[in-house]
Amino acid sequence: MTLKELEIGKSAAIKTVGGSGALRQHFLDMGMIPGAEVTVVKLAPMGDPMELQVHGYELTLRLAEADQIEIEPIKKRSRAHEGKEYLKPSEHPGLGEDGKYHSKESENPLPEGTALTYALVGNQNCGKTTLFNQLTGSNQHVGNFPGVTVDRKDGSIKGYSNTDVTDLPGIYSMSPYSSEEIVSRNFVLNEKPKAIINIVDATNIHRNLYLTMQLLEMDVPMVVALNMMDEVLGNQGSIDVNEMEALLGVPVIPISAAKNEGVSELVEHAIHIAKYQERPLRQDFCDKNDHDGAVHRCIHAVIHLIEDHAQKAEIPVRFAATKAIEGDNLILEQLKLDENEMEMLEHIVQQMENERGLDRSAAIADMRFDFIERLCEKTVVKPKESKERIRSEKIDKILTGKYTAIPCFIGIMVLVFYLTFNVIGAWLQGILEFGIDKISEAVGSAMTAAHVNSAVHSLVIDGIFNGVGSVLSFLPIIVTLFFFLSLMEDSGYIARVAFVMDKLLRKIGLSGRSIVPMLIGFGCTVPAVMATRTLTSERDRKMTILLTPFMSCTAKLPIYAFFVSVFFPKQGGLIMAGLYLLGILVGILAACLYKNTLFKGEPVPFVMELPNYRLPGAKNVGQLLWEKAKDFLQRAFSVILLATIVVWFLQSFDLHLNMVKDSADSILAIAAGFLVPIFKPVGLGDWKICTALISGFMAKESVVSTLEVLFAGGIAGVLSPLSAASLLVFSLLYTPCVAAIASIRRELGGKWAVGVVFWQCAVAWICALIMHLIGLGIGF
Repeated sequence: MTLKELEIGKSAAIKTVGGSGALRQHFLDMGMIPGAEVTVVKLAPMGDPMELQVHGYELTLRLAEADQIEIEPIKKRSRAHEGKEYLKPSEHPGLGEDGKYHSKESENPLPEGTALTYALVGNQNCGKTTLFNQLTGSNQHVGNFPGVTVDRKDGSIKGYSNTDVTDLPGIYSMSPYSSEEIVSRNFVLNEKPKAIINIVDATNIHRNLYLTMQLLEMDVPMVVALNMMDEVLGNQGSIDVNEMEALLGVPVIPISAAKNEGVSELVEHAIHIAKYQERPLRQDFCDKNDHDGAVHRCIHAVIHLIEDHAQKAEIPVRFAATKAIEGDNLILEQLKLDENEMEMLEHIVQQMENERGLDRSAAIADMRFDFIERLCEKTVVKPKESKERIRSEKIDKILTGKYTAIPCFIGIMVLVFYLTFNVIGAWLQGILEFGIDKISEAVGSAMTAAHVNSAVHSLVIDGIFNGVGSVLSFLPIIVTLFFFLSLMEDSGYIARVAFVMDKLLRKIGLSGRSIVPMLIGFGCTVPAVMATRTLTSERDRKMTILLTPFMSCTAKLPIYAFFVSVFFPKQGGLIMAGLYLLGILVGILAACLYKNTLFKGEPVPFVMELPNYRLPGAKNVGQLLWEKAKDFLQRAFSVILLATIVVWFLQSFDLHLNMVKDSADSILAIAAGFLVPIFKPVGLGDWKICTALISGFMAKESVVSTLEVLFAGGIAGVLSPLSAASLLVFSLLYTPCVAAIASIRRELGGKWAVGVVFWQCAVAWICALIMHLIGLGIGF
C-alpha cells in the first residue's frame, strides 16, 4: 500500500521511500524516512496535492510523489512527541568566560579589528527576515549571489560596525536539492563566515533541528536562536535551554524576534563566539548502541578514509563524511578520491546498509531524526495545541475548503486589484503624476526663460520628463501591490494558494507557487516579474517570467477602450473579455510549448511546509516595500532612462541629425516605414500605426496618444474594423514595455530579455495574421 491510498484522518508508518537522487534525498530531509509515522490531514480542493502530518508538523505532497512511498497502516500513532511533562525553572548562563557552554579549549581569538562575518541560516517561515531586520535595522543592502538570481541580503549589526550578517535563503537542509540550498552551503564552505546564527522555530522544533545538526557538522562557531518562544510559553510549553545547550554543544538563546526580546543577548553571544572562534563542542550525534552502532561505525570509518582529502578541499571532515555516505556528487567531486578509495567507501557504506537494514541516505536521515527525538524528550515540554494552530485550522476550513477555496482566492485577488488599481494605488499614482507634471512645467518654463537650446529643451521635457515620468508613475502601483503581496506572504496565505492551485498549474508544467506572479501580471508585468523571486525552482521561475507577458496588464486598457469605443461600441464588454481570454489561451499554448522544449521535465516536487497563520510584522512589510521601491527607482534611472533618450532621439531627428517639426520626417518614422511590409499582411500597413506600436514599447498608454497625434483624430476613416481587430490582438500580445523588459533583464539576463521582445512580437504577429485571415474568410 502506498501513501497515496491512505484515507483522510488515517495514520501509517512509512516502510520505504521510492525515487532517486536529489529528489529522494529531499523527501528524507523533510522527514519522510522509513519508520516515520504520518497522518493524512486533507486533500486540496481539486484532489491533489495532499496535506499530511509527520514529526509533529504539516507538509504538502503531490499524489504522484506519495505513490512512491510505501506504508503500513496503523491504528494509532505510537510516538506522540510529547517530551517532558514539567521543567524545573533554571537560570540561563551568561556569556564568555562565565558561560558553561562556550568552548574554552578551542578558543583562538581573532586579531583586533578583524571583521566579524555571520551567516544567518534557518528554515522557511521561522522568522529569519524579522530577526535580520532586528539585527541590522536599515544597515542593509540587497544583491544577488554570484551566478544565480537568489536574493542576497547583507547588513551590519546595530552598534557593531565591523560586523556583516548575510541573510541566507530559507532552507530545510544542506543537501544540494534547490538553488537556495546550494547557495547556502557554498556560502558557508567557500566564504567561510566567522560564525553562524542558526534561527530555529521553537514551535516547530523537530523540523528545524534537522538543519541545525547539519550546520554543527560544518565546524563553524555557532549560536542557536530559539525564536517564537513567546508562543511556546503562551501555550503552556517550555524548553530547557541549559540542557539543550549541553546536548548540542553550542549556546542556545531563547528569543522572540517579532517582539525584539532576547535579541541583545543573542548579539552578545554571537559577537563572543565569532571573536574567540569557539567551535561546537559536539558534532557526533550517532548513537553507538543504535542497531549495534552500524551508522556510528560507518561514519567514523569514512572520516578516517577521507580526512586528508577533506583537509585539502577545505571541507569540514564530519560534514564531508556524511555527505559522501549519502552519495552527494558535488562533495565527492571536491574530495577527489581515487578509484581504490571510492571502492573502499562503497564497501563501508554497503556494510552499513546490510547491518542497518536501510539504504545510505535513509540511515543518515534516521540517525539525525532519532537524535532530535531523544533531545526533545529530554528538553521540551510540548505545548498544548497552540492557539495559532487552532486558529489556522479554523481559517483553513474556509480558505482551503473544497468548495470555498477558489471563490475565496478569486475574491481576495479581485479586492487586491481593485484597491491597487482603482483606489489606493490609483490615488497615489495621481498624486505622483501631478507632482511630475508640475515639476516638468516649472523646468520647461525655466529653460524657455533661459533661452536653452531647443534640442536640449526637448531632451529634458519630451525625453526625460515624459519618458521616465510615465514609467515612474508605476511606482505607487508597484509599492501598493507588493504591500498586499507581502501581507499575503507573511501571513501564510501564499502557501495555501500554492496548495490549492497546484493541480491546475501542473497541467501546463508549473507548480502552484506560480499562480500569484501570473495573476499580478494582469495588473502590471513589472511587479509580476519581481514577484517570481518567491519561487524556489529556477525552472519554474524562468517559465513563469516568460508567461507573465501573456497576461494582459492594465496599461493596455486604454488601447482596448479606445478601439472598442471607435469601432465596436456595442460589443465592448464582449471584446474586452475575449481579449483577456485570448491572452490566457495563448499563454497556455506557450506554456505547453515551453514544457516540451526549453523546460523539459516535470515541475519540482511539491514538498512544502504549511505554516500557521500569523499577523505580518509592520517592520518587515515596510522594509520589503522600501527594497522594491529602491530597486524600481534604480532601474528607472538606468536602463529605462537610456531607452527613453534613445526613443526621443529617434523621434526628434532625421537622418541628417536635424531636429524635425513633424515626427513623420524622423528617423523613427523611417524605421517604421521599413516595418510596413511586415505589417501589411495583417492589415496594418501604415507607417503611423507602426510608429505608434514602437512608441508603445516605452509605455503602452502612449500607443493611443501617438495615434491621436498622427491621425489627427481621424483614425476611424483610415482603419477598417478588421484592421482594428488585428491591431487589438497584436497590442494584446506584443512585447511588454521597457520597464518590464528591464525587469526581465535583471532576473534572466540580456539575452533572455531580447529574446522575449522578439518572441512576443512574433507570437503577436502570427495571432494578428490568423485574426485577419479569419476576418477575411467570414467577410468581416
